[in-house]
Amino acid sequence: MPVTPRATRQAATLSLVFGVVLLAGAATGAWGGEPGTAPRPPSVDAAPAAAPLGAGQDPAGANLSEQQAEHLIGATGDRWGAYYSAQEYAEFSQGLDGRYLGVGLSVGRGEDGLTTVSQVHPGGPAAAAGIAVGDRLLRIGADPADRLPVTEVVARLRGREGAERQAGSEVVLAVQRGEGEVRELRLRRALLDSQQVAVEHLAGGVVRIAVRAFTSGVAEQVRAAARGARAGVVLDLRGNSGGLVEEAVGAAGVFLDGGPVGSYQDRGGTRELTAPPGGDQRTPLVVLVDGGTMSAAELLTGALQDRGRAVVVGSRTFGKGTVQQPSRLADGAVLELTVGRYHTPAGRSPEGTGLAPDVPAEAAEDAAALALRVLAGLGSRT
Repeated sequence: MPVTPRATRQAATLSLVFGVVLLAGAATGAWGGEPGTAPRPPSVDAAPAAAPLGAGQDPAGANLSEQQAEHLIGATGDRWGAYYSAQEYAEFSQGLDGRYLGVGLSVGRGEDGLTTVSQVHPGGPAAAAGIAVGDRLLRIGADPADRLPVTEVVARLRGREGAERQAGSEVVLAVQRGEGEVRELRLRRALLDSQQVAVEHLAGGVVRIAVRAFTSGVAEQVRAAARGARAGVVLDLRGNSGGLVEEAVGAAGVFLDGGPVGSYQDRGGTRELTAPPGGDQRTPLVVLVDGGTMSAAELLTGALQDRGRAVVVGSRTFGKGTVQQPSRLADGAVLELTVGRYHTPAGRSPEGTGLAPDVPAEAAEDAAALALRVLAGLGSRT
């Protein structure tokens, strides 16, 4: 199954979620605003299906079909606009809450074209079935895994629609370890805690903290990991697709003693984002980025870079610096439209151009090694 423009927009749009409307509301039907603002329930006066929406008009409560919503997005030229069914949005919200539905394994595909298991979630269905990193995934159901795009493999593991998108639904896999026998396994999908933070204690008191996305609770995990650093921290944001901006701001507060993290615009004007006080401003810090570092991860990177707190190593970031506001339609679906941009403390917007590293390094292996050399140099000056 090819990746559609809609799917691409959906993945990118949800990568940065500001507090304009809390995502958790999509799962329960209760919408909440930022602290100190009144909740904004869906409009009870649904617009007629054929009634066009004016420029800048909030579509909340409008009676729009998926086709009409997509047409509206196309007509406005909104690069990051996206339409979600009620179920899709609830599932994405669940993911930002630090959980996901699946069998507990990640896959990759090498230059040889083979689909192999790259990660196994401890305690998940895949681990319980004896699947290990390095096993080859041969089939999903009756279809050879190597003939499917990796995105489709992931979609089938998680369940694509209907009954498949429920805990307890079954997926049949064929796996092989080395030259051993092919095993056919029947796994039942489960609701699992996502593991967005990986911590590695390196020689000399250096701690590498890799953050894959800013889901609920990630800032506190970063704070706990950083406490073990004596000589420095490598904050690895490569491939980080963003997430909850309050978590990114909280992570900034681990390394900043208050002050600005950035600002963003929405229909209500400009809002400032401020780090909580009390962060560690002495421990040497290097931030690793690449073309997959986007949205909230770019916001955090820009804040640490602008304020001189970290040296950024790697390659130019993705370049998503816009704010989307979710609006619930009459049938429970959600339409997200761009309402403004965010800026770093120095007034930069990553939109379209990304953020340039202080020390460029294109190859992933070179970037990781270079980050440690830069960190060592920072430590020698403290």
